[in-house]
Order: sequence, then C-alpha cells, then structure tokens
Amino acid sequence: MKKENLLKNAILLFTFLLIVWGFYRLLFDLPDELEELIIKPMIWLLPVFFLIKREKASFESIGITFKNLFPAIYFALALGSLFVIEALIVNYIKHGQLDFNANLGNLPLFTSLGLSFATAISEEIAFRGYIFTRLTASLNNEWYANLLTSILWTLIHVPITIFVNKLSPLQAFVYLFLTFIFGLGSAFVYGRTKNVASSIFLHVLWEWPIMLFR
Repeated sequence: MKKENLLKNAILLFTFLLIVWGFYRLLFDLPDELEELIIKPMIWLLPVFFLIKREKASFESIGITFKNLFPAIYFALALGSLFVIEALIVNYIKHGQLDFNANLGNLPLFTSLGLSFATAISEEIAFRGYIFTRLTASLNNEWYANLLTSILWTLIHVPITIFVNKLSPLQAFVYLFLTFIFGLGSAFVYGRTKNVASSIFLHVLWEWPIMLFR
C-alpha cells in the first residue's frame, strides 16, 4: 500500500481505540477475566485483522511469526531485567526495605499471569504489531515511528489513569512517564526481531515486577 494509506490506517486504528476504549473505561467496570479475554480482543484485535485484510497483508506483517522467536525472547528477557531492577528500586524507596508481598487481588497467581499475557497479546499486536510497523513504513524512520507510537501508547493509558486508577496528578505523571519508557523499549525490541512475541514477553516482564514488588 501507499505510505500515506498506511499512515492513515495507523492513525485510524489509534483514534478508534482511544475513543471506544476510553468510553468503555468511563462507563464500565467489569471483571478482569471478561475484559481481558473477551472484550479487549474484540475492541483491539478485530479492527487490526480487518485492516490487514483490507491491505491484503499477511499476519507476518504485524509480527505474528515464528521467525526470530528465540532472539525475540532473549531481547525481552534482557530488557525486562532492567524493569525488574527498576521495580526493586521503587519498592525499596517506597517501603524503606524490600517488601515482596504480592498485590494480586483475589485472583490466583497463574490466573493473574494468564490475564497478563492476554492483555499483552491484544495491546502489543495492536500497537507494536500494527501501528508501529505502519508508522515505520510510512515515515521511513524507525526512531521517529518509535517516538510517535510511544506517545500514542501513553495517550491510550490516560483513560485508565483517570477513570479506573484515579491517580493524583503526581502519580499520574509518574505512571504515564513509565508507560512511555516501556513503549520505547517495546518498539525497540520489536524493531530488532520483527516478532511481536518480543513485545508480548517484555510487556509481561514490565507489568509483573510492578505488581509483585510495589
């Protein structure tokens, strides 16, 4: 497809997600299992599959492939270890010592882990698999595309910051800043492997240290 069409489709998908998912966060508060396993895939993934069908593109064009699978996992583990260190530092500063009491809510450990992967699959296919790859192709510059994708990724988290987490201004700033940093890292590992598995694993590694060590 022409570069301008790829850019248009990427912005169209982001606008759809921002509006629809934003209103969903404002109006509904359903169980995590229902949200992450059914509602989010419908809202986030169906438009992606519709767009790649209209583009006559392959699943490989959004990083769904077995190519570079092991390098994708290695990249995610390497960068994910930095997120673990970051979470430990934040935990120590907050509590004055390392406090490893997991904050998992009422869900069993493996259920929470499974939901983390479900969330990562939907969000990373949409953002790194589709939006990032289309922006890279249309802008012809991976770093510009990474920066723009990470800004959009941060904006998509504003509704949950306001309507669900109800964070203070300072807390919201820190949360969104860390979200932006993760976006840069996720697009970076995807750019090296062209396999969305790298971003999915990194997403889980980013989320779980924060959950377990906060």
